[in-house]
Amino acid sequence: MSKTVAELLVETLHQVGVRHVFGVVGDALNPLTEAIRKQRDIQWIGVRHEEGAALAAAGQAKLTGELAVCCGTTGPGANHLIAGLYEAHKDHAPVLAISGGVPATQRGNDYLQENTPDLLFRDVAVYTQTLASPEQAAHVFHQAIANAYGMRGVSHLNIPPEVFSAVTKGRILSLPTLRPTSETAAAVADVAEAAQLIQGAKNIAIFAGDGCRSAIRLVLQLAERLNAPVMHTFRAKDMVAYSHPLWIGGVGLIGGAPGVDALKNADLVLMLGSDYPYTEFLPEHGNVIQIDTRAEILGRRTGVKLGIKGSVGPTLSQLLLQVPQREDNSFLGKVTADREKWSTMLDKRAVLKDESELINPEAVVRAVSDKLDNDATVIIDTGIVTLWCGNWLRQSGQQRILASFNNAAVGTSLGQANGVQVLNRDRQVVVCVGDGGFTMLLGEFMTSVEHRLPVKVIVFNNKEWGLVHLEMEEAGLPAYKGSEFPNIDFAAYAQACGAHGFTVKKPSELDSGLQQLLQAPGPAILNVFIDPAELPTMPHIKAEQVWRFGLARVKEALLSIGRR
Repeated sequence: MSKTVAELLVETLHQVGVRHVFGVVGDALNPLTEAIRKQRDIQWIGVRHEEGAALAAAGQAKLTGELAVCCGTTGPGANHLIAGLYEAHKDHAPVLAISGGVPATQRGNDYLQENTPDLLFRDVAVYTQTLASPEQAAHVFHQAIANAYGMRGVSHLNIPPEVFSAVTKGRILSLPTLRPTSETAAAVADVAEAAQLIQGAKNIAIFAGDGCRSAIRLVLQLAERLNAPVMHTFRAKDMVAYSHPLWIGGVGLIGGAPGVDALKNADLVLMLGSDYPYTEFLPEHGNVIQIDTRAEILGRRTGVKLGIKGSVGPTLSQLLLQVPQREDNSFLGKVTADREKWSTMLDKRAVLKDESELINPEAVVRAVSDKLDNDATVIIDTGIVTLWCGNWLRQSGQQRILASFNNAAVGTSLGQANGVQVLNRDRQVVVCVGDGGFTMLLGEFMTSVEHRLPVKVIVFNNKEWGLVHLEMEEAGLPAYKGSEFPNIDFAAYAQACGAHGFTVKKPSELDSGLQQLLQAPGPAILNVFIDPAELPTMPHIKAEQVWRFGLARVKEALLSIGRR
């Protein structure tokens, strides 16, 4: 049966499980939006900025591992997708981006909004193609989706309006192949060699990344077998409850000293499903067994004695058959004791300050953590708020935490939250974002309101780019004027949008403010004024860094006097 290219695309997307398309309408997309309007299986979610559409799709894809879709119209509309698509690209999430093209008859004539989309999208997309004829449609659609799944990234299609509306007799072949890639087993010889290395090691530590998500039970089983502490990347934080005795914590700035020390002091590290980029926190001795499905990342961050290509789950299943129970737990005991001391310090800092003082952000995160639903999804923005949440959020093990993990982009949290909330409007979705990040895509709160998405936004308001300010001080420099700014009243903004808005300025108001936020029907904002001078806890901060922080504060004080 003949159908338009747009209708074939919508039908194909439905058949592979897509239920939402995020975008901003425009004339080049008219055939597509009309095809969506005429059916009931896929919902068009209109957003206020195309970057918000890309972020919503990225959030969905990162959470589920399933294909998500976003759209932008010709020229600027498609261009706006790019920044948000890097979120999917860097976190290896399958997203299909669709852009409307200028009419083919006008190409090469400097037509209104004309650009070269295949060139533009080449860096962010694993596959990009402009559809030149309806006869191409079926196999190009298949290739785009297959590449998004197979290469775990963004595929892009640019489709001119006359091709979108043209009739095609093509159909998608091999639909069952369009799905997430299956897990793969490691070579038997590699697993045997790993078992021998483990047998010869005294102090063993496990460093778990997001590649362990489907195999976390096996990771913990191996840790128990080896009496090995388990450290995690920020992205893997939510996989196990904070209270689990083997789940020691993160490393680096979004982590703690116990995890950093454990990796340093172990004479063998099992690096599982992780491409952790901060090499200064990884072992220097090279006694590392790295397991990952991506052969190209093995050994690229630190020296590796054995690199094993394979999925974590099947590989550990084989390995557990070959390693006996260890009796010596002295290393685990020391790491556990260090972790208890660190946790006690974190707990002390999470106590609300006196009523006469400003609200400490650690207390805000801990209070949020204690009030979350057991299966909530928390989306954390980039900036100093990442450090607060990464260290003081105590996850249940059933909650999900999303952030801009590898892209580290500010302002991405609300867009991702909208995409996640659409999947399940009954699930609690909470955004933790700085005031700077929130104002970047402020309009996406209207997307929440328009589609009745009950996203709860907590704005950590310090009236500055907090992490930038911190980085300036770490360098011994006084905070530059550009790192500070005035803000609107975020609670009043929420109310102006037709939603609920609340403000907390004193420690005594925090508990009731959070209660009101989380119990509010529909989307809501809590504007919390935090102490901008509060410093996050960083593992093993060096003496020269302390000196530079102090020097910067002195310079700031002197400059302040000069401005009076």
